[in-house]
Amino acid sequence: MGSKTANVAVVLFLIAQACDGVLTYIGVSLYGPAIDGNPVLGWLMGTMGQGLALATARLTAGAFGIALHLFAVHKVVAALVGST
Repeated sequence: MGSKTANVAVVLFLIAQACDGVLTYIGVSLYGPAIDGNPVLGWLMGTMGQGLALATARLTAGAFGIALHLFAVHKVVAALVGST
């Protein structure tokens, strides 16, 4: 995978994480935390509050995506975005 393609993949991954966080926050705000099917995230929302839990989860996922990118595991990042 070329450098430019790898960079596009990681940027798309980070955009997807941000969109997921915003849309999940909207859904949880409208319908309650039970709307999210992730039990770990549900526990975090009960413990930390909705906004902080979602921000923590999305920032953690973003950090792992960046780590994969820095360690040149670009195909995994691209697969997570769905751009393969």
